Amino acid sequence: MLLRFTLLLFLFLTGCSDTKTTSWTRSINQLCENKPNCVSTIEKREQFSVKPFLLTAKGEHSWEEIKQVALQLPGAKIADQSDHYLHIEATSKVFRFIDDFEVEKKAEQLQVRSASRVGYSDFGVNRKRVEAFRNQLIKQELIKQ
Repeated sequence: MLLRFTLLLFLFLTGCSDTKTTSWTRSINQLCENKPNCVSTIEKREQFSVKPFLLTAKGEHSWEEIKQVALQLPGAKIADQSDHYLHIEATSKVFRFIDDFEVEKKAEQLQVRSASRVGYSDFGVNRKRVEAFRNQLIKQELIKQ
């Protein structure tokens, strides 16, 4: 029974999936598509937006610490990086789905985007990931509450 449920869940999650080709520019400038599987600080549409990440004085000079916090997220590994940009691939434990998590330092704030590569809905996974990142940065006094 459990095997059937797992198989049905897998088919449900991937049945309506599509693959997307994204050109990474080392800058967060891509808005979310019209699917509930993405959140971003640059979005104006409520269902896709998350509050800004305003850096503290400590955070403005702590890019390496910010990167380390991001790398502590579950399933995180670096896909690309530059002086003020980080692209992480976050792989889910069960079905091995890959989500893209991006952080870019711009002036006195961080721009953040987290999006699923496949499927329609992410059941709030990307929003939870971004909020977990926010909470750790607040705890380490790298961003303002």
